Order: sequence, then C-alpha cells, then structure tokens
Amino acid sequence: MKRKVLIVEDDSLLAEAAADYFNGKGWLAETAGNGSAALERFRQEQFHLILLDVMMPGMNGFSVCRKIREESDVPIIFITALVMEEDQLNGYSMGADDYVAKPFSLPVLYAKAEALAARVWKGDAGRLKAGRLEIDVRSHEVWKQKELVELPPKEYEMLLFFLENPGRVYSRDQLLIRFWGYDFDGSERVVDSHIKKLRKALGDCGCVIRTVHKMGYRMEVRNEDE
Repeated sequence: MKRKVLIVEDDSLLAEAAADYFNGKGWLAETAGNGSAALERFRQEQFHLILLDVMMPGMNGFSVCRKIREESDVPIIFITALVMEEDQLNGYSMGADDYVAKPFSLPVLYAKAEALAARVWKGDAGRLKAGRLEIDVRSHEVWKQKELVELPPKEYEMLLFFLENPGRVYSRDQLLIRFWGYDFDGSERVVDSHIKKLRKALGDCGCVIRTVHKMGYRMEVRNEDE
C-alpha cells in the first residue's frame, strides 16, 4: 500500500513541485491550497503525513494543525518561512512533529517526511516499533514484548513524541510548551515529574530517555542485537 501525503500550500507552483517529487518516489500526493480545503480532505481520507504551510490566507497553518490534533495523531511537518524559535515552539505546542524552513530542497523535505512516516506507520498496521516496545498509534496501546504498559495520556503523548524524534534534545521549556501550552502557569519541574513516571513505567525496554546536562532530554533507542 502506498503512503499518502497531503500537501497544504497556497503557492500552487511549490505545491505542484512537491507533489510531483513525492509521486515520483512512490507516494500518493494530494494538494490543498488553503486551510479549509485541507481540513475537508483530511476528514474525507486517511493520510500518512501532512505537510502544512504556516502562512496562508484565511485559516493559517497553526489553526489547521490545532483542529487536526483534536481528531488525529497523523504526523505533521510545518513548511514555513518563520524561523524564529518562538514560532517553532508555537508550532510544537499546536502539535507539529517537525519543521522545514523555506527555502528548502525537495530531497531534504522528502528525507524528513520519509523518516517521520516510517517511524509512525508500519504498513497498514499503524504501529511504531523501537527496542522492545511496540505502540499502536491508533488505539494508543503500548506493549513491552507481550506485556501491556498502562500509561496516562500525558506520558503516552510524551513517549510517542520522543520515539518519533530519537536523538534530538528537547529543553524543559520546549517540552512544557509542546505538552502543556503557552498558558500553563505551573513550574517547569512538571516535565521532570512526568519523565520520571514514564521511565519507571517503561523499565528496561531498550528505549531510554536520557538527561542531557543543562540542555534537556533525548530519547536513545537500542536495537535488539546490541
């Protein structure tokens, strides 16, 4: 089964070029020129990935992303000319999985898309496998070998996020905004508390959330043969 990508971009030439590139790589690419059209297509069909422009007339990409996240965990990559850290953090708080800054090369965009979608979708099953963990991204079930791991919603969301972005370091501020939003008025130590609970729940599963001194946290995944 071919993977399907929805490219949401008001620049028709850019959207067409990206669609042609993905189609040439064996994907099925569809385009939408604005936020409303994107939401309509999203609700009509299941996509494995959404490439979402931020600056569009009418409903911008942040608003589209927020509405999609109310219904789905489909991977979303923002395509944007906004490169300020605050803009990127805002995107993560809306539920985006990654960023690509304009101007970009199509091979780089495709490489990011392929890596992200491959981690989340395994054929038709929608399963993510890492170490001795297996996650059903549709039912939100987490399995360690044959044992079901019971995780509260917040820990599940954090685990999925880290596994989709292995090796990347995220600061407490980034994680706080991503999972609690800009309006959260509590302590950033809430991040540490949830990470501690997540580590305890996972135990020895080949996936370890490391503390990076003075920087934040990153996920390390060991292969079964290591």
